[in-house]
Amino acid sequence: MRINLASVLVDDQDKALKFYTDVVGFVKKTDLPLGDARWLTVVSPEQPDGTELVLEPDGHPAAKPFKQALVDDGTPYTSFAVGDVNAEYERLRGLGVRFTQEPLEMQAVTTAVFDDTCQDPPRSPGRERVPPCPCTDAS
Repeated sequence: MRINLASVLVDDQDKALKFYTDVVGFVKKTDLPLGDARWLTVVSPEQPDGTELVLEPDGHPAAKPFKQALVDDGTPYTSFAVGDVNAEYERLRGLGVRFTQEPLEMQAVTTAVFDDTCQDPPRSPGRERVPPCPCTDAS
């Protein structure tokens, strides 16, 4: 068994697609009409057949209060792995991305948390096989 899909709740699928492809660097994998929205996924160009990130519309009545509670608590909803958090922080910051947590070393990992501009709780690029945390270095 493996994880095939992971979702992020977004307020605007087009804005989210632009952010996750043009800024983060993912590539669009699936874009199919689905009622008033789309089944829209992106993947890492490093793993085109890997886990797909679903850019899920936040239209469900529970979605916005859930997202706001995570923001209020300072709890990131999604983690990403990168080879060097500090370098990715500088790259994304250079592209205008707002970070809610600058790189922070925590024992064996370094984390940072960014705002994806889609009214979602902040995200973090991260390390593989780490305790739940925003974003960490991948080893």
